[in-house]
Amino acid sequence: MMRTIEVFLVIIIITAAFIISSFFAVLPQPRQVSPLNLRRLALTTLQTLDGDYDLSGTAFKSPNDLAWGNLQIALSACLPPNIVYNLTVYEVLSAGTQLYLPLHSISNAESLGVSSDASSYLVASSNVTFHVTPEKIGERGSGGTLYILNCSDANGWWITGYTAQSLAADLYNLLSPYFKATTMVQTTAQLRKILNNNTLQGEAVQNAVVINTFGEAVPIPTIYCKTPYSIDNYAYYCYFLGQRVRLYNWTWASIVGYPFYYVSNKQNFSSYQNRYGIYGMIQVGQAGINAFLQGLDNRAQYTYDNTKLIPDTGVTATLSQQVSYDCNYYGIYPSPYQTSTRALKDSIRDDYHLTIGLKIFDSITVSGTTYNPGALYNHNSKSGSLLALGLTRTPDIRLTAIGLLSYYKPRLYRSEYTATGTSRLVVLQLGQMGGI
Repeated sequence: MMRTIEVFLVIIIITAAFIISSFFAVLPQPRQVSPLNLRRLALTTLQTLDGDYDLSGTAFKSPNDLAWGNLQIALSACLPPNIVYNLTVYEVLSAGTQLYLPLHSISNAESLGVSSDASSYLVASSNVTFHVTPEKIGERGSGGTLYILNCSDANGWWITGYTAQSLAADLYNLLSPYFKATTMVQTTAQLRKILNNNTLQGEAVQNAVVINTFGEAVPIPTIYCKTPYSIDNYAYYCYFLGQRVRLYNWTWASIVGYPFYYVSNKQNFSSYQNRYGIYGMIQVGQAGINAFLQGLDNRAQYTYDNTKLIPDTGVTATLSQQVSYDCNYYGIYPSPYQTSTRALKDSIRDDYHLTIGLKIFDSITVSGTTYNPGALYNHNSKSGSLLALGLTRTPDIRLTAIGLLSYYKPRLYRSEYTATGTSRLVVLQLGQMGGI
């Protein structure tokens, strides 16, 4: 009984203390609890006023122009009734110690109150033209040549909806501004020339990038359509290509599908087809990529290897964080999610002494095995690279473009518009009057 009375007295004392402290406590005003963010409001207002470039246009008009009155009406309509403002336009100077020169102001009050905040907004004249000048790959070192296979005497596969020639033209438009020299390899005879270190237009053959636009097929010059290159359904030719990529320190880019799955020469293989009605090609099979990697690894002797390097089912590939970031930098936006049925096993890194220079897509794991849907592999000897996009047809050449740009990282030089008369700085300062 005594214990119950003690508990009851404690409850009474605590309750009384809470009531007395609440009575004498001074609560903050609503404005202090949740203050209005004047800086954010100012920036949002400036962006709203310039939605149709009205603010930019008015900022370059004379102070007595009627447009300023219309701007003030719009400004007042954008703000709550208890907000006072001062909007000032400054000329941006290009020389001297003074950076900004005030030109004109509009305001709805003599004072902005005890506290205020402001945001700035840079506008440009309508007659200003902006340019972006890309750095050329090869300017900071050797190489700088882009070869795009556009062989008229070869057929492609796994490029449904396109021809190799249309893909080559699009890749030229996307990537040629970033290379010192871009050369279309128009025939398999021209491919033979560069494979033997002979230039086509005076370009540098060493350290070049070679893009195969023929999908799972690779063009083969007529002179190589015989022994020893024909060994194992031309797997040896793929081995030879790997050797050349290593010898010249090329980056070979396969834009879609299973690399080196077919060889193609319409004249020499006119009676051969790939079992799907596409004539002018011979199936190498899974031995093609293994043979290429043996050549890239500088194996002294070619060995037939038909090991399967891809998963049994399709998987969803997701763009890597690095490539997603570079999409914004270079303004190339492929879908961040792709379907891959030709992702290469990650184990090829150990088997052929490779490192991943860039993951275009994040690695995936299927049944305990790790695959790379899209990656650029460098040989540990630092001579020769392979970019492989193991995606399901149809090809998206933007992935090839952003993969190469994200790896080589050419810089973009944007034009500046700080000359007198071409840019104005608009500052909107806000204050809050009355109310709680």
